[in-house]
Amino acid sequence: MEDKKIRVGITHGDTNGVGYELIFKTFSEPAMLELCTPIIYGSPKVAAYHRNALEMECNFTIVNSAAEARDGRINMVAAFDEEIKVSLGTPTEESGTAGLRALDLALEDYRNGMFDVLVTAPISNSEAFQFSGQSRYIEDHTDSFGKGLTILVNEKLRIALATRNLPLRQVTESLTPETVKEKTTALHASLKRDFRISNPRIAVLAINPKAGENGLLGSEEQDIIAPAIKELEENGIQAYGPYAADEFFGQGYYADFDGVVAMYYDQAFMPFRSLSDEEGINYTAGLPMVRTAPATGCSFDIAGQGVADEQPFRHALYLAIDIHRNRITYDEPMGNPLKKLYRERRDESEKVRFAIPKKTAREDDKQNKNAQEQA
Repeated sequence: MEDKKIRVGITHGDTNGVGYELIFKTFSEPAMLELCTPIIYGSPKVAAYHRNALEMECNFTIVNSAAEARDGRINMVAAFDEEIKVSLGTPTEESGTAGLRALDLALEDYRNGMFDVLVTAPISNSEAFQFSGQSRYIEDHTDSFGKGLTILVNEKLRIALATRNLPLRQVTESLTPETVKEKTTALHASLKRDFRISNPRIAVLAINPKAGENGLLGSEEQDIIAPAIKELEENGIQAYGPYAADEFFGQGYYADFDGVVAMYYDQAFMPFRSLSDEEGINYTAGLPMVRTAPATGCSFDIAGQGVADEQPFRHALYLAIDIHRNRITYDEPMGNPLKKLYRERRDESEKVRFAIPKKTAREDDKQNKNAQEQA
């Protein structure tokens, strides 16, 4: 199993963005072809156009289908044959549609077992091409027993979204105890299976300022989030909160947790992008397939200039491979689990530890000063 190279399906994204630049730069390192076998779903003509515009050396082999893909080379499957106009830096309906057609073919090939994991280059939602996003599109076109879960991943955080990209006024309307339980349970399952964390600790954020301040600034914490956390605890999931987002991230509490559940888009993306020097990865958990993407946009403002940072794309590829391997090693011993002969006692010490707000450095200095004066 370890000797077999993982086959990675890669979509080219919006053809007027930086998708091909990210792909070419990623596979400019020869070691990448020792790690996996890439199968790019795109257009050989558009790829050649980008290669010439970027003045890059990147050789790819055109194959009729993913079944013909070979190790040690960059394989490309044509998602369409007709020529399209490339206008670097300008989102158009044609460029967005080209990205979606590549995704459609990749999803069809995945269903036929042609590759192991999927990494997608960005597709933009614009006036010219209105699109709800690849995560939702993939979820809607993938056989699944439940909904997908967006998890943002970087070196400091794994943060999941309890609600989809919604106008802020609709967030509280769509939030229910069942929603919080469902998303937190999905994150817990992914942390165990995909990231191989045996007993993950999960922080659940509040939705109102100061966690509602005992109902003064909103009752969602008391009526929705806290009851959900209680049920999660009863189901054996180590969930804590609800935490006020400003204090949680400002005081660095996130470092004590394996995952975080945010209530809405900005509550997740703002700290995710502020607390890391890297752009990070968007992982769609809860699906049969492993799909990752760089947590970046099409970067139309720099398209064709050769200055796009490929690291988020490379890390998205690494993560997809890691998750694929983790699932294999997790699922194998789970095939015929032994029945427990005893019931584990619950350890309440963790609950007490994370229920008590940490003291700030200023509070510690004040307490030390008082102790010295009393002495």
